[in-house]
Amino acid sequence: MDWKTLIDGEWTEASSGAKMTLLDPSNAEPIGTVPRCGREETLKAIDAARRAFDRGKWPRMKPKERAEVLQKAAKILSDRQAELALLETRNAGKPIRQSTYFDMALAADHLGYFGELARGLKAKRIRQPDLEGSHGVVLREPMGVVAGICPWNLPLLMAVWKAGPALAAGNTVILKPASITPLTTLELAKALLEAGLPTDALQVLTGPGEEIGTLLSSHPGVDKVSFTGSTEVGRDVLLKAAPTIKRTTMELGGKSANILLEDADLDRAIDGALFGIFLNSGQLCESGSRLLVPRKREAEVLERLTARAREIRLGLPTSFDTDMGPLVSRGQRDRVEEYIRSGVEQGAKISTGGKRPTNPELEKGFYEEPTIFTGVSPDMRIAQEEIFGPVLAVVPYESTQEAIDIANRTVFGLAGAVWSRDPRKATKVARELKAGTIWINDYHMLSCHAPRGGYKQSGIGRELGEEALLEFTETKHLYYDEAGILTPLSRGLVLPPKEG
Repeated sequence: MDWKTLIDGEWTEASSGAKMTLLDPSNAEPIGTVPRCGREETLKAIDAARRAFDRGKWPRMKPKERAEVLQKAAKILSDRQAELALLETRNAGKPIRQSTYFDMALAADHLGYFGELARGLKAKRIRQPDLEGSHGVVLREPMGVVAGICPWNLPLLMAVWKAGPALAAGNTVILKPASITPLTTLELAKALLEAGLPTDALQVLTGPGEEIGTLLSSHPGVDKVSFTGSTEVGRDVLLKAAPTIKRTTMELGGKSANILLEDADLDRAIDGALFGIFLNSGQLCESGSRLLVPRKREAEVLERLTARAREIRLGLPTSFDTDMGPLVSRGQRDRVEEYIRSGVEQGAKISTGGKRPTNPELEKGFYEEPTIFTGVSPDMRIAQEEIFGPVLAVVPYESTQEAIDIANRTVFGLAGAVWSRDPRKATKVARELKAGTIWINDYHMLSCHAPRGGYKQSGIGRELGEEALLEFTETKHLYYDEAGILTPLSRGLVLPPKEG
C-alpha cells in the first residue's frame, strides 16, 4: 500500500516522486511506501504552518472549541483501536497485545486529556498590592509554529504527546515521524482532520531526519522544537536551534536503575524487573536496563530472574500469545548485538540469551533473545550507555548508599524504580535518585496527569500533566493602571512638571 503525506491541507507525494519502502520487522518484507520528503516539502510545510498561525483559524478559536476537536479525535482513535494496533504492530514490530492495550489505549486517552487541559487555558487576574490602584492579567498564549520530531519506538503515542498539547494551546504543528515508522502518525492526522481540525493547522512530513529535522530545527519560521530521541541527536538539535533562540522540549536517552532493596518482595520485584527491561523489546528510553541487587541476595535474584526470563515467549508480533517481538530494524539489532559483544569482552557473563532465536519461523525477522548479564561492574559500557534493546545488566551492591551512588553515576536521569516492603524506606531512597520519574514497587506505569521528563542529559522540559501544556505557551502580562499611577510617577522621575 502507498501512503501520502499531509502538506498545506493536501495529501500529497514528494515533488521528486521519491518514496521510502517500509519493512515489517518480523519478516523484513515490504508493507508499503511513503513519500520521501526533502527540503522543498519541508519549506512548503513551514510556510503553510506559519500562515496558519499568523492568519488562520485554529489559534483564534476559543479553548473549549479546540478541546472539542481534540476529544472528538480521541474518540475516533478509540473506535479504531484494533485497526490501528495492527498497523502499529506491522510497522514497528510490537506485540499486538502491547500495541492494543498499551500504545493505542494510551494514545486515545492522552489525546482526550490534552483536550480537557485546553479548557483550562483562561486568563488569570492578579492583584498587585505594591501598585495600589492597578491590576494585572496573565495570559497563556500559543508560541507559534511547533515542530514535533518523533521517535520510532512509540510512534502514535509520541505523536500524541507532541501534537496534543501543542494544538491544545493553539499552536500550528508540523509532525516529523521517524522515517521507518510513520504510518500511525498519518492516521492520527486523518483522525484530527475528521474531528474538525482546520486543514492548515497540521502538517506531516515523512522522510529522512537528517534533512527534514535539520531544517525544522534551524529555520526561523519554526518557533519551537519538541524532540524525542537519543541524547546524541538531541545535542545536534539544540545546536541548530540555538541561533534563533528556539524554544525546545527534549526527551532524550536513559540508563535507568531498578533498585531492589534487601527487604524487596522478590515475587513482585522479579516480574517487575523483567517488565521494566523487556517491554517493547527494551526499546524504551526509560527501560530499567540496570538492575541493582544486594550482593547477599544476588545469587537468588539471578536464579529466579533467569528462570522467569526463559519463560518469555518470543514470537510473531501479530499473535496475542507473543510476549516479545522483534527489534524495529536490522540496524537496531546490529547495535544491540555489538553491545552484547562488548559486555562479554569487558568481562561480564551472559546468564541467559545473548543470541538470535533458532526458531525457523523467526529467522527472517530482527529478533534477539531476552538477555541478562551478570558480573557487571558499574563502569562497563553495558552499564553506562543506552543500548535500547532487550539487555539487562545485573549490578550488585553492598549498602543502600552504594546503590544510590551507582544509580546516579551516569549522565542520564530519566527514570528508575525502588522495590521495598517499606514505602517510607523506598521513598527515602527515591528522593536521593537524580531522575524525573521514580516508581515505587512498579515500573513503566504512565499517567497523563503526571509530568514526565529527565534530569541531566535525559532532557529539557516535561511531557504529560499540566506542565506539558505550559511547555507550548508563552506567558504575557497585561498591566492595567486604573488610578493614574503613571502621571505622578513620570513627573517625579523623568518628565518635568507641566507649566501652569
